[in-house]
Amino acid sequence: MTPIFTFAFEAGLCLLLAATLIYCVVLERRLKAVRQGQEGINALIGDLNASLSAASASLRALQTAAGTVGEQLDKKVANARAAIDELGLVTASGERIAQRIERTVDNRTVQRAPARQTNSQLPSGSVMNRLEILRAAR
Repeated sequence: MTPIFTFAFEAGLCLLLAATLIYCVVLERRLKAVRQGQEGINALIGDLNASLSAASASLRALQTAAGTVGEQLDKKVANARAAIDELGLVTASGERIAQRIERTVDNRTVQRAPARQTNSQLPSGSVMNRLEILRAAR
């Protein structure tokens, strides 16, 4: 081989080695960026796991509180329904007593004297009629 050919071959090899070296430097920088990104992702995953654990604990506490409040509300609703039923009975009983008293007073009024005439067209006419009946009963 001739010395010029050998020199050209060695120069070509040097250029290829320089290109390889430059490519290795670029590749090293990219790998470094990937490692940093991976560390960031690992930190993010750790934070996400902690947040999920806190959210899970909060959700369990919320479910417990909702169950307790639901039971209390059910008891209050049951008590309210019982009170409504009792008040309904008392009201019905009061209505029956009022009707009996009204019938008794009406019977006595008819026997004693005729009732005064009131304008029953007005809403207060029935109230005034009842007052007249009570006055007559005394």
